[in-house]
Amino acid sequence: MDVLSLLGGSVFWAACDEYYICSQETPSMKAPVSGTTLLLVLPLPVWRCDGALYLDTQAQNGLRMWLRNFNRLILCVPQIDVATPPGGTSPWDAAARDEDCQLVPLPDKRKFVGFLIALPSVLRLLQTQIDRSSHLHFAIGGLAGDWAAVGALLARVKQRRAAVWTDRVESQVTHFQAQQVHGLRRVYRLALSKAMKHFERFVIRRSTLSLLHGADCYEAYARYSARPMLVHNIHLSPASRIQPSELQAKAVSALAPRSLKIVYTGRVHADKGVRDWIDTLHQLRRNGTAFQARWLGEGPELEYARAYVDELGLQASIEFAGHHADREALLAEVRGADVFLFCHMTSESPRCLIEALLSGTPIVGYDSSYPADLISKHAGGVLTPRNPVALAAAVSSLDADRPQLQALFAAAAMDGYPFTDEDVFRHRADLMKAYT
Repeated sequence: MDVLSLLGGSVFWAACDEYYICSQETPSMKAPVSGTTLLLVLPLPVWRCDGALYLDTQAQNGLRMWLRNFNRLILCVPQIDVATPPGGTSPWDAAARDEDCQLVPLPDKRKFVGFLIALPSVLRLLQTQIDRSSHLHFAIGGLAGDWAAVGALLARVKQRRAAVWTDRVESQVTHFQAQQVHGLRRVYRLALSKAMKHFERFVIRRSTLSLLHGADCYEAYARYSARPMLVHNIHLSPASRIQPSELQAKAVSALAPRSLKIVYTGRVHADKGVRDWIDTLHQLRRNGTAFQARWLGEGPELEYARAYVDELGLQASIEFAGHHADREALLAEVRGADVFLFCHMTSESPRCLIEALLSGTPIVGYDSSYPADLISKHAGGVLTPRNPVALAAAVSSLDADRPQLQALFAAAAMDGYPFTDEDVFRHRADLMKAYT
């Protein structure tokens, strides 16, 4: 399979989309291998430092979950050379030891020229791995350097059933980020966003199964998929659920005359609404609500956020704590909080909301399909319009009505109960076994 064949195939795909959807159940689409070997092509990088490989620690838990559902695993990810492994990563051997799991590094090519130069060799590599695998999973999201999308289209050419995965609407994220810059950079990013939107839909239309993490992604992409499925993703085990005794102690504590405990975990990034988060807390102070708030995480807006907090004179009530290496300590902070406050600005499915619910901490933030779906059964949170004043009013209301806050703790725990790593990975694996 060369580049010209791939581009020529695109004309064929556009002409016979309806035929493909109708014929995807035919025996010719079955994998030509025995057993269960899952091919995962992900955008998540593997980091090489002094000859050793490092992978995100939570992702390594995901690999262990996949290996509970498939006999073998082939992981294809871009490789990046670094002087120091990033925080939150672990040596690759920790995940692969005693498991039938192979890592296949891909070139990290996010510029179009480098991407096109690398494309022929990566196509040959992906073709080999597709032929070795019984089930195919491609986590798409991007344009140049999106090897998962390339793999999904290659699977289509080879008449193989494949699943695509999304956990955010990448084109919308790029469009939002374009609004944060000016001049030619804005024009470029807006054009990139438009191209990405069409490319996402192009790939999804030509895949057998779409695993769409969260209702925001499902709402954005389901109409373009032959078989869309709403799924979730989390890396917390059943043991991470808040225990009844902890929940009871938390409920008792809520009635004490004390400041409201507010927390958020995640990247300090404009996408996460960092300025709106601070503005909400500023308004909360104006409302007369006493609180202590902590944002746990690092990101490009960290210094800006700290400076903005200082400018508003809120440094005694708001802390941007930076990277939190101790995962258990971080979860303990979430369990100890009264409110998980969020101001997400784009259509995505951040795991932190599920982590909060599993911790018995109500999610309080901007309304969208994803959080609304998470709390649809027990109302373990409060959602408002995308407005710091409205969000602050909701938090003040909870502070003034502590029995209501107590009830939200229990509702949040019930909403989070179904979402553990064992359950969500088994669900996705069962869908792939049924339809690919």
